[in-house]
Amino acid sequence: MLEYTDTHQLRVYYEDTDAGGIVYYANYLKFFERARTEYLRKCGINQSEFLEQNIGFVVRKIEMDNLASAKLDDLLIVTSKICQLKGASLVFEQQISTESQGLLCTAKVRIACVNLALAKPCAIPEIILGALKRVS
Repeated sequence: MLEYTDTHQLRVYYEDTDAGGIVYYANYLKFFERARTEYLRKCGINQSEFLEQNIGFVVRKIEMDNLASAKLDDLLIVTSKICQLKGASLVFEQQISTESQGLLCTAKVRIACVNLALAKPCAIPEIILGALKRVS
């Protein structure tokens, strides 16, 4: 089990909200995606380098629970942690919260490693596994 938990902050902009100033639910998926990307970046994993080798990460499954609404101008705190790491997939547990409202949304996201040229699952490269294990 990996111990590293990353925190990423982002501001809610007008474009993220509906007419009432409430974050549209699908935008939480974007916020989670950004936080996962930053998690990997902080582990020393640059996804664009692997894309050049036809290796990518795709969302296989997501379970999301919306508990409260984020609003225009809120400063969101997105926490991310890998709770499962297998040969060709990993699972992130993520949360979005604010200091004033507390927990807003949770997600459990299964990510598959894919050979993009073949459009098939493949083993996570050893260099990525090593980088993830170093931060734990």
